[in-house]
Amino acid sequence: MTEELAVGDELPSVTMHPTSLQLFRYSAVTWNTHRIHYDPDWAKREGHVGILVHSHLHAANALRVLTDGLGPEWVIRSVSYRIVAPASAGDTLKATARVTGVSDDGREVKFQLAEVNAAGSTCLEGTATVRRRT
Repeated sequence: MTEELAVGDELPSVTMHPTSLQLFRYSAVTWNTHRIHYDPDWAKREGHVGILVHSHLHAANALRVLTDGLGPEWVIRSVSYRIVAPASAGDTLKATARVTGVSDDGREVKFQLAEVNAAGSTCLEGTATVRRRT
């Protein structure tokens, strides 16, 4: 993205449709052995509707909005997020990023991050700061 960003601007959203296979593989590559992420019976035993999306996969979805929307001339400098509601395999998760601050020189931009499910419930909320490389 080469145009100037202003407070209130939103980057194009990113949608993720996590599958049980994706969650199993994500558990494997991250060495996450918690059964709520790959064993449906165990997840239900712990009170969940199905296997859960990993907190870091929520974050990766939210950060994709920045990397896809801004391009390689921007680098993510800081991120803070929290998961406020669970999501399961089969959910539709839409991540967004809205500009909340821009430095005087336009080289540093602050974003409000969010991820919501198809019902409109927020699953992730957070902030990020990016900086232009050049």
